[in-house]
Amino acid sequence: MPWARSHLRAALSLAAVPARGATPEGAARRGLSAWPAPQEPGMEYQDAVRMLNTLQTNASYLEQVKRERGDPQTQLEAMEVYLVRSGLQVEDLDQLNIIHVTGTKGKGSTCAFTERILRNYGLKTGFFSSPHLVQVRERIRIDGLPISPELFTKHFWRLYHRLEKTKDDSCVSMPAYFRFLTLMAFHVFLQEKVDLAVVEVGIGGAYDCTNIIRKPVVCGVSSLGLDHVSLLGDTVEKIAWQKGGIFKHGVPAFTVLQPEGPLAVLRDRAQQISCPLYLCPPLEALEEGGPPLTLGLEGEHQRSNAALALQLAHCWLQRRDQQGAWPGIGKLRVSRPSVPWPLPLAPVFQPTSHMRHGLRDTEWPGRTQVLRRGPLTWYLDGAHTTSSVQACVRWFRQALRCSERPSCGPEVRVLLFNSTGDRDPAALLKLLQPCQFDYAVFCPNLTEVASTGNADQQNFTVTLDQVLLRCLEHQQHWSCLGEEQASRGLWSPSSLEPRGPAPLQLVPHRPHPCGTSSLVFSCISHALQWISQGRDPVFQAPSPPRGLLTHPMASSGASILREAAAVHVLVTGSLHLVGGVLKLLEPSLSQ
Repeated sequence: MPWARSHLRAALSLAAVPARGATPEGAARRGLSAWPAPQEPGMEYQDAVRMLNTLQTNASYLEQVKRERGDPQTQLEAMEVYLVRSGLQVEDLDQLNIIHVTGTKGKGSTCAFTERILRNYGLKTGFFSSPHLVQVRERIRIDGLPISPELFTKHFWRLYHRLEKTKDDSCVSMPAYFRFLTLMAFHVFLQEKVDLAVVEVGIGGAYDCTNIIRKPVVCGVSSLGLDHVSLLGDTVEKIAWQKGGIFKHGVPAFTVLQPEGPLAVLRDRAQQISCPLYLCPPLEALEEGGPPLTLGLEGEHQRSNAALALQLAHCWLQRRDQQGAWPGIGKLRVSRPSVPWPLPLAPVFQPTSHMRHGLRDTEWPGRTQVLRRGPLTWYLDGAHTTSSVQACVRWFRQALRCSERPSCGPEVRVLLFNSTGDRDPAALLKLLQPCQFDYAVFCPNLTEVASTGNADQQNFTVTLDQVLLRCLEHQQHWSCLGEEQASRGLWSPSSLEPRGPAPLQLVPHRPHPCGTSSLVFSCISHALQWISQGRDPVFQAPSPPRGLLTHPMASSGASILREAAAVHVLVTGSLHLVGGVLKLLEPSLSQ
């Protein structure tokens, strides 16, 4: 589609790109020390974030690193050197009473459940996670809340200047973006004297920079699947080997039920270092003899994450006080499974009221999150792997079945999608087809076309051309999938699920070679303007940019969206996309 390529390239040429001197390359040319310390009151946080962004790996350099990847163990040892240069020893991290969690999908939700449960016991919690949705300080939380801009700024500059002072010719002065934040989280948690820290692995486990932790209290592995295959391996078994790298001698570890192959790899990894590894019983086993557990996060797949979180929290409480001083840890029942399990089964216990309330009160934005705004309902889920998108589809379709049908007028379903990294967008989009979207909308993870003041969401790891071409590829994949379905007759009336009193039938747009209803926008804001048509009472965008509705599909679709009785919008494929959407739909998150 040459018209789309040229049109979007022109639009994105105005996107939020720092001035040449503000890029990582520019900073390197001038020397990082050339960046001034913040001077103006109220500007310190954004200045700190802009400086942090210079530590992102530049896109061209990232490709070079992938081609010339060195010994991962050496990289982990380098992280220990950075820790020492920052003023800490590895032994100092033992004070944090860490719960270390890895996995492919659900590890963030598991951490959120675990943190909330233990906070209910009156414990002061630290929580390190990634990525952030709106502001980078979300990655470092105290008692469930992102650290304040003032605290972030204080610890950032303190660590930054410490590393600057300890550099020499034998080492790089600054760690990369994620390493720096990991170091900073450890410093914050120690300074704030948390009772425990829940630490989510970034990528993999064995060579992740969080794995300098030598004595966690307990470890967890959530559901495994294929992701980051260029870094971790192209089979689930290879990925399981990486994830099992967080196991430590004598430290209990828990995992959920996995496919036989990866579960065997986890078992072997644990046995090699004498790590007691347990399999979590399903949540139903812990509900026996009591009322059903209510979860604060929607979706059937969250029950697996909650089951793992209960075991992690229960084990932490028991290990931290073998005398049982913590209030009401839970009465154990010995489990006697009728069939042999591939691993020892974790204890079955009656969850305490603290645990029940913790599960119920857990909040984790951007994961199976629903925002209802007048005729619009936004379904936000950062699923980005095959298994997580499958879970997202089940959740979305179940939510639609349970939603209130409008008494009159059509319902419209819209997909807002983006995918990044080495993931297979065609495979993810194919999984989304059963949702029967009327429109598929694609845009890069840019909140605004021109948002230079938004340092929290700057990304130097990809180029503008890359994100543009990626969106066009997504649209092409979607169009071809639609053509395949049409040729096989999969959209016969008998195959459609109920759509309410007035199902919407769209006329395929002829200029598209595959005849599907899809659009590409230059940024998230423009996509939301077109989808919402001014009907979201919170999202009040400025006047649409010139040319937003010049395309026939955009113009005709706008009329339909304005007249629809209900508009259901699923936002998925990337947590960064979900974060950009939340920034616009929930302005309070940016404050």
